[in-house]
Amino acid sequence: MTTARHNRLAHRAWTTVSAKSLVLVPIGSTEQHGPHLPLNTDSVIAESVAGRAAEELSARLIPPPLVAPTLAYGASGEHASFPGTVSIGHEALHAVIVETVRSLSLWAGRVVFVNGHGGNTATLDAALGAMHAEGHAVAWAGCGITGGDAHAGRTETSLMLYLAPEEVRIREAVAGDTRPLDVLMPLLTAHGVKAVSPSGVLGDPAGASADEGRRHVRTMVSRLVGQITAATTDERGRLLDLAARDRPGTKAAGR
Repeated sequence: MTTARHNRLAHRAWTTVSAKSLVLVPIGSTEQHGPHLPLNTDSVIAESVAGRAAEELSARLIPPPLVAPTLAYGASGEHASFPGTVSIGHEALHAVIVETVRSLSLWAGRVVFVNGHGGNTATLDAALGAMHAEGHAVAWAGCGITGGDAHAGRTETSLMLYLAPEEVRIREAVAGDTRPLDVLMPLLTAHGVKAVSPSGVLGDPAGASADEGRRHVRTMVSRLVGQITAATTDERGRLLDLAARDRPGTKAAGR
């Protein structure tokens, strides 16, 4: 992972943790990502983006931000037909998010979840909306690339070729269903990913490269730093990308 140890909460003694710190909480999934990417792809992306953002923000914030251990299980029911997938579902994820916020709020100044899995979105909206109502200083932002494909295609393959190339089985990569996510979503919701794509890929990994992944990471980190600095949220706790209000929407990094 790319997060510097000095910013990792898990590597601190309690006496070195500053009260009122900004805490970034990466949240991903453990789910299939085709025959060529590892099950922790969403978690790798979320942790990497959170870690790099914390590094950039360290020069601006006192005390500097901390990155909490990654929440590696999410709501991945649409991938349940694939061996290796571990999904805790929306209800359990909601409880984990709520109790994480309540616990962190006893000492942290602000909490931001950095989400790498699109399936967690509805739960984050609901849980953080409730936490806002309780008065907690909490928000969330997604890792996404404008125009990126839905799942285990060129976008995520490029990201992993940059972030964890030793984990990518590029010779096993195959194209899946390349229809837009808004077209596929009713089918995915009703029947799961396997009914649409037996390989688990939604998109086409062809053309993926580490250089493209590096550019994507830079874009996501820059956006997250801007969102955290602006600190503007909607009623669901989503950090707004004020610089992108007039641009097309951004797709989640992983379904």
